[in-house]
Amino acid sequence: MECLPGFREFYPEPLPHKDAWSADARQHIFDTWRSTARRYGFREFDGPPLEPLDLYTAKSGAEIVGQLFNFVDKGERAVSMRPEMTPTVARMVAAAERAYKKPIKWFSIPQLFRYEKQQKGRLREHFQLNCDIFGEADLGADAEIVALLIDTLRALGLTEDDFVIRLSSRQAWQRFFASNNGKPDQEYEFYQVIDKVERETPEVSSARLKLLGIEYAAVQDFIRAGEPTPELAILLENLKARGLGAFVKVDYYVIRGLDYYTGVVFEAFDRKGEFRAIAGGGRYDQLVKLLSQGKVDLPALGFGMGDVVLLELLKARGKLPKFTAGVDVVVLVEEESLRASSLALVQALRDAGRVVEYSLTPAKSDKQFKRAIELAARFTARVEPDLDGTKQVRLKNISTRSETIGDLSAAIAATA
Repeated sequence: MECLPGFREFYPEPLPHKDAWSADARQHIFDTWRSTARRYGFREFDGPPLEPLDLYTAKSGAEIVGQLFNFVDKGERAVSMRPEMTPTVARMVAAAERAYKKPIKWFSIPQLFRYEKQQKGRLREHFQLNCDIFGEADLGADAEIVALLIDTLRALGLTEDDFVIRLSSRQAWQRFFASNNGKPDQEYEFYQVIDKVERETPEVSSARLKLLGIEYAAVQDFIRAGEPTPELAILLENLKARGLGAFVKVDYYVIRGLDYYTGVVFEAFDRKGEFRAIAGGGRYDQLVKLLSQGKVDLPALGFGMGDVVLLELLKARGKLPKFTAGVDVVVLVEEESLRASSLALVQALRDAGRVVEYSLTPAKSDKQFKRAIELAARFTARVEPDLDGTKQVRLKNISTRSETIGDLSAAIAATA
């Protein structure tokens, strides 16, 4: 029986085959995501993996249903596996914002689900880092979010030669649309066309724009000019002051297809253009008000970074560390008469926070030592009776081959 199409199984390394997904690499990414977000003062939250279907149709319209794992549950409720986290966090903030001082800075690492065609870098499930700020309209918040995105990728070993953040503005595109006599009821459709301009042929994009009364040449001229809007100029200066200016550029090809964005938008791409977008986000000042039916009105912005494309990029650039079992000590039980004393040593080392392995059944000494090498353990330890009958611990540093003999407290200290 096999895994469902578009879903993944994660194995500890070494991996059983070249297409297997690494649980160790996933944890490495999660740990980096968490530590970087916390350095920026973000607090972790979570929400339910199953939500009312209305939560997504209210935000994205009925057309999103075709992309969801949705069904009617036993309580006759229309529900869906969560395809994204933004509606959930917006709803949670709207319900509890009075309990928190502003700005609210939260992050989460949910598993998300979408029923869509599998492609390179896009599966039917993925894990995603979501970072959001609520209750701050100043562009300093936009700069903070972009800086967090940059630093998260840098913490994974990527440099300005590996990725770039492409900055854009929905306000700039709104002004362009209005100045080209765009009809208000066609604005979202226009954004959908622009979102695909870079991927579609000029003929296809031109035909779609013509139906909206807008010339393809005018769109291309606007994109090529790339003039920063006042808000983008402020954002660029803020990032430059942090020493992060080399990681960003203005690029109006970016517009973000979701209709809830209201201001600065951005996407992260690898410099070589080999992969899909690594991350994307922007400002969505109206979403909390929409989902709370007007009861709470908070400015908001954030980004999402999925693990699928990120893992592909890290592997391609050689940025993943070598993963081992992380064993500190292998306790060698060379004589069964010493197993009880050896188990006491195992427990004491584990109580002290060490990662410890030992042979569960009787085994030859060389086999136990070979296992320690396979596990890339730092030390081996074995109990040895002293002449006066007390028990001593012989500790061996596997990399240096040096040995020491001492009591239990000395062994614990030496393996720190």
